[in-house]
Formats: sequence, structure tokens, C-alpha cells
Amino acid sequence: MKISIVGAGSAVFSLGLIKDICLTPSLEGSTVSFMDINEERLNAVYTLCKKYAEELGVKLNLEKTSNLKESLKGADFVINSALAAGHDRLKEGWEIAFKYGYRFGGSFHIVHDEAFWINFYQFKLFEEVLENILEVCPSAWYIQVANPVLASITYLSRKYKTAKLVGLCHGFAGIYQVIHMLGLEKEYVNFQIPGVNHFVFLTHFSYKGEDAYPLLDKWIEEKAPEYWKSCGFGDQMGPKPVDVYRRLGLYPIGDTATPGGGTWPWWYHIDDETERNWKEDPKNWYEGYFVGGKKNVEEMMRLAKDDSAK
Repeated sequence: MKISIVGAGSAVFSLGLIKDICLTPSLEGSTVSFMDINEERLNAVYTLCKKYAEELGVKLNLEKTSNLKESLKGADFVINSALAAGHDRLKEGWEIAFKYGYRFGGSFHIVHDEAFWINFYQFKLFEEVLENILEVCPSAWYIQVANPVLASITYLSRKYKTAKLVGLCHGFAGIYQVIHMLGLEKEYVNFQIPGVNHFVFLTHFSYKGEDAYPLLDKWIEEKAPEYWKSCGFGDQMGPKPVDVYRRLGLYPIGDTATPGGGTWPWWYHIDDETERNWKEDPKNWYEGYFVGGKKNVEEMMRLAKDDSAK
């Protein structure tokens, strides 16, 4: 098969994608086409994947191009991880919002990474990619991991009714911290976490065939207060998600009650002191996200240029 990766030089997704491709046995022998308009990042991703595949002895046919249609030729799957406007434009908009008194938690479409001024560029990009898919490789699956996932997939599926498309979000994986904190063996856990992008809840949770919510309640009662003394900000098991659970009756998973979900609900973020009381610090949380992305790119560039690096 052929996989086209649009926005292959993504600060967040690129290294993980390389690892996943090389460690998935059923993809061996596939063609992977890396596409990005940033030539430096494109070359780095291509070089790293080539080196990594060779070290593991995985046979892949790798391509790189800055031309979208070239990458799409013969593709069976198209993965879009691109951020058209970039983090700098996102942060510039936030500064304007902060200047006029907006705080995290106040508006999902202003102080969040799915801000409306970013989404304008994202929707234009998504439509361009999908229209090219329908022209060049109409039977390919379009897999979108770039935000805004829910809004754009809803829009694209309504407008392009013949397209095969799906949006994916990693947020459900927050359940694994819950499982770890409760000391459960994950192979005996069953769960369902439905919802929409950045807002998902644990509706079904069982361990060895029995309801596991009582185990969560017991941890909250007996161990949570001590854990909160040392846990970090925006923690999956912190006081804020637990309070959301107590109010709504279902446990929020992943970004639902962290800054990744717009730090909803707003009443945990009315001022700095309130945020500290709930172990929340959205500005520093996001700054760490941006710094981490920048470090990923720097590490990617360094490894690509270092012939001796494994």
C-alpha cells in the first residue's frame, strides 16, 4: 500500500509517526510519501525514517516531496497532521485575547489551540487536501489528526459526500493513567469513552467483568488527597477532573478537563488563585507544549545531521 503523510515535518506528530510506521509489521514493504512545504523539516523526517528503518531491518519504500499531488498519486491512505498557520500565529491571537480580559476556560474558540483565527487557515488547507484526493486518488482514506478534528470532519463529510474520511484524537489514552493509578492489570480492563473532540467521558468501565467505578471512588476517597499534594498541574487524576466527575457522574478523560480541552469549565479559571487551588496553570501548560514541540524539531534536525547517531 501507499501512505501519504501531509505535514510530515509536524513538531508534534512526525517522530511518533516514524516510530509507528517502522514498528508495525503489516506496513513492511509499503510506500511512505512524506510531504511538507518546509524543505528542511521534510529532509530531516525523510532521513530519520530511512535511518530508523535500516537499523530495524524494516523494508520501506520512502519518498519525499513538497508537491501535494505528487505525494497523493496512488495513495491508499492520506494522513494529515499539518498546522497551516503555525504556533506563532496562535500565540499572537492569545495575547490579544489576554489583553482584553479573556482567560483560559472562558471561550473554547478564543483561548484554546482550536482558536477561530487558526481554524480559518486549517479549513482552507483541509479542503485543498481533500479536493486533491478526490481528483488524484478518490478511493483513498483521508485520516485527519490535525485540529480542529470534530468541526472539520463534520463539515467535510457534509460537503464531500463521496469522500472516505475519519478523524482521530489521542485523548482517550488518558484512561491508561487511571488504570495505572488504580493498580489494575490493563488486559482485564474494558472501557468505552465516547464524546466529541476534546470532550470525552468514561461511560463504561469494568475490571474482570465487574464495574470498576467503585474502585475509582475508593481511590478518590482514600488516596487522592495525598496524591494531590505532589501531582503536577493539569493531571488526569488531579482535583479538577475529580470535581467534574462528582458534578456530572462520569469521569472526564484526556483533554476534557485539562488545558488541551480549553480548560473547561470556566469556573475553575476565574483568577490565578482559583487556578492554583485546582492545580491548574494553563499558560505554563501550553508553554510546555510549545517548548516541547520546538525541542522535538531541534532533536529531529540534530539526529538527521548526525551520521553517527542511532
